[in-house]
Amino acid sequence: MGSNASVKDILGELEKGSYISLLSNLISESQHVQNNPPDLVPKEDLVGAHVREVLDPYSTENGGPLIIKQVSYTPGRGHLIIRYPGADSAKVVSFVGSHMDVVPADPSAWTFDPFSLSISGDQLRGRGTTDCLGHVALLTELLKKLAQTKLKLKNSVVVIFIVSEENSSIPGIGVEQLWKDGYFDDLKGGPLYWVDTADSQPCIGTGGTIPWFIKTYGHLFHSGLPNKAINALELAMDALKPIQLNFYKDFPPHPKEQEYKFETPSTMKPTQWSYPGGGLNQIPGECSLAGDVRLTPFYDVNDVVAKISAYVNYINENVEDLESRGPVSKYTLPDEGLRGKLEVSYGELISGIACDLDSRGYKVLYNATKEVIGQVNPYSITGSLPLVKDLQDKGYDVQTIGYGLTATYHANDEYCNYSDMANGYKVFASIISQLEEDY
Repeated sequence: MGSNASVKDILGELEKGSYISLLSNLISESQHVQNNPPDLVPKEDLVGAHVREVLDPYSTENGGPLIIKQVSYTPGRGHLIIRYPGADSAKVVSFVGSHMDVVPADPSAWTFDPFSLSISGDQLRGRGTTDCLGHVALLTELLKKLAQTKLKLKNSVVVIFIVSEENSSIPGIGVEQLWKDGYFDDLKGGPLYWVDTADSQPCIGTGGTIPWFIKTYGHLFHSGLPNKAINALELAMDALKPIQLNFYKDFPPHPKEQEYKFETPSTMKPTQWSYPGGGLNQIPGECSLAGDVRLTPFYDVNDVVAKISAYVNYINENVEDLESRGPVSKYTLPDEGLRGKLEVSYGELISGIACDLDSRGYKVLYNATKEVIGQVNPYSITGSLPLVKDLQDKGYDVQTIGYGLTATYHANDEYCNYSDMANGYKVFASIISQLEEDY
């Protein structure tokens, strides 16, 4: 194509009626793509079918330019890989990560129906509007416009819509499997934009995630004879404090966190608590704690796992030294040969990313954001994204962006602003244009 301006002019602006019609269809499926196994297992193909309805008329099978591929690792849950080919197969700009599942919504806690699109002024309201069906609709409209205009680009444009992002407890079906199977191999020849953040500004840093599970074992006994019990609830409370204190000592705020504008340093905290139950007059013999570590990308998740395991081992070896809670609260019963103990396990580890701020991908995004939004205020959060660190480690120019609202992510009464999504369309058009100019 010719000049930067001509590419942008031809792509024009987001077509509001078409976008809202598609988004309405996607939100109508949100109830069926809630992701919280085993109770809620999404069928992302319901969303994918609406995307295909828009784009299939422009597919190569129907004489159009779009190469559309569906990759499924389990029935009803297919990733969509869509390519608008450019003249040079080695050059590409990709928009990846917009997912077709959503977090659960309780309609009784919302002031409007979460499972149908409603509009209030600029607000587009419903589960998935910000995270991430609003972006699925946005990128679908971009692909449709490319196909309609038949722009002759030098760079290919690739979009990958993914499944199973909101809950990865069913292994082997998510974007990591796409990566393992080579579907990202041809995306290295240009910037890769992960489209699943918010607030219309470059998100230049994300956090790693370490789900952790600690189970404490004591000795169940009658509450009238606490001297003969090891209280697993008290053990959990008294053991967790030194574990957290040691974590904050070993992984303190990192100097680069200010440079990348992280809102918080690395954190470790409990979020769930359970025990087997029993009578009010029974001192429980077991207790389970669960929570997560959110780790800024300047630390390694494997180092943290090793440290937490070491903290637990030390407590088990020295459980009698734990600070306890009263004259007969204790964590050993020498006469019976019993000792309280902890077991720790971990869920899937996700590493955070600090984007390369000197890369071509970031500079193009910076210029496009300034041009469309009027200002550039990059930020970082300890929310996590899958795969991005692995891609960066393999030499991909990974940048992250999104046009929903942080304030409504995973929240009741979720919404996005149409004006933000319309600006996102312009940013993507500018990115494509700039890369054509720099070819």
